[in-house]
Amino acid sequence: MEKTILQQNRHWKHGEYKGLLHRELMVDLKKRLQLKEIQVLLGVRRSGKSTLFKLMINHLLKENEATELLYLNFDDPFFSFVYNDVRKMQILFDNAEKLTGTKIRYLFLDEIQHVAGWEKLIKSLYDSELYTKIFITGSNSSLLQNEYATLLSGRYTVLQVFPFSFSEILKHGGIKDKLSLVDRKPEALRIVDDMMEFGSFPEIMKTCDRELKREMVLSYYETILLKDCVVNGGIRDVKTFQELAHYLLSNVAALFSYNSIAKAIGSNDQTVKDLIHILEKSFIFTELKLFSWSLKKQVRNKKKMYSIDNSFPANISFRFSSNKGKLFENLVFSELKKSGKKLFFFNGKNECDFITHGDVNVAYQVCYEITEENRKREVNGLREAMDKFDIPEGYIITYNQEEVLDDIEVAPFWKFFSYRD
Repeated sequence: MEKTILQQNRHWKHGEYKGLLHRELMVDLKKRLQLKEIQVLLGVRRSGKSTLFKLMINHLLKENEATELLYLNFDDPFFSFVYNDVRKMQILFDNAEKLTGTKIRYLFLDEIQHVAGWEKLIKSLYDSELYTKIFITGSNSSLLQNEYATLLSGRYTVLQVFPFSFSEILKHGGIKDKLSLVDRKPEALRIVDDMMEFGSFPEIMKTCDRELKREMVLSYYETILLKDCVVNGGIRDVKTFQELAHYLLSNVAALFSYNSIAKAIGSNDQTVKDLIHILEKSFIFTELKLFSWSLKKQVRNKKKMYSIDNSFPANISFRFSSNKGKLFENLVFSELKKSGKKLFFFNGKNECDFITHGDVNVAYQVCYEITEENRKREVNGLREAMDKFDIPEGYIITYNQEEVLDDIEVAPFWKFFSYRD
């Protein structure tokens, strides 16, 4: 046990962690340090939650002793003895303080969902004020939705962690402003191409070998389905679940109903609905509803499904390898999702791909390439949505085309999602 604790806390002996890529979310994390509330990071597995912990440890090392910061990753099988007995977590904390001879001030608890009843202990630690700040992560949104999570009500704040955004990748590549973006446009377009095919999971993004990238994507996918869905969701019919996930990846951005999917995979409406909910909780998929002022219409109408990262539909489904249009649409979805916007779609006489709902509603149409054949359809879908809901802003996002159509801006992805004012 002591050896594992030492291995996970290299900063005790070696100081700052090296070679970490900066994450934009660190700005929010630093602001929240002054709050006493527990800081929760939620997000799809391998999106960089552990790296954010290490970045925060680096930040805290500037004003704290290294041994005052304890990091524990409960994905490590050496800590499995606490999974069914949360009281044994205290053994880990006590052992860490014995090893260092220092009182722990900051707790970093990674993938804590493995520990049954963890909420009771964390509430006790929070209420006792033994620690200056407690940080926890989880790879499933149900982390804070079970009966015990209500114990923590009012005691935590949440931030969602995503794979790298396009703007983050640009900055890591040294493209840090609009001038350098235009100057290095071919490089920016290569990044877009790579994101369309392999997404933006941090470790996959840093890997150059294409076959190795594909192997990593498959490994991530299987781990998410097994650990975060099958095990956490208590799924018994694994075969049907796998068929559903594969069907959804193969039909990203397409309209669907629970009934149509049930017929396609030989299941029933309620089972499909329940399994989709489990997939959503793992953050691998997001179900979009029709934009309407009527909640009843949102619930009853067909839905659309998107994946959090392009690597999955591009490498695991059997239809998407050459379908640039749908892959591009999924890429735009993921960038809008990373911005924290609440997303819907519109389907009337024409279709509009995305509507973001907030202080100002904005409509987005996605078109890999505008041609004479599709121009009217794309514009009509956008205008219909804007007129129906009095939406003041509308954009057509393309791969590499740019123009202005009256009140509609046609913008290339590489410009639109880089450094907008």
